[in-house]
Amino acid sequence: MTDEHNRDSERLDLLGALGGEVMLFQLTTIRQISKGGMQVETRFPLQLDSLHDFRLTLKERSIVVKGRVAHSRISDVEQDIVTYSSGIEFVDLSEGVASVIAEFIELLKQGRQNA
Repeated sequence: MTDEHNRDSERLDLLGALGGEVMLFQLTTIRQISKGGMQVETRFPLQLDSLHDFRLTLKERSIVVKGRVAHSRISDVEQDIVTYSSGIEFVDLSEGVASVIAEFIELLKQGRQNA
């Protein structure tokens, strides 16, 4: 029995390659944050000028920001593990999301002053 008998719709073979993209959710470490962007570490390279959605948990609030990869480089190599450091520029932040980021940064500053 072939897969064709189990499908609701017919699949067609392509005569050439058709490009596509896939979005994967991977853990990302945020090393620095500002109102305009952040520095992140990943186990995979991020392509320059590519756009990504990042889900951030800032204290009790969770937000999603769109960011453009401004720069990326290898920051560490340990045995078989490569770590990449990338600068992310926030793109099209809503006022609400920008406000959450600004409040989080102020809380960090206050916490360091009181320490």
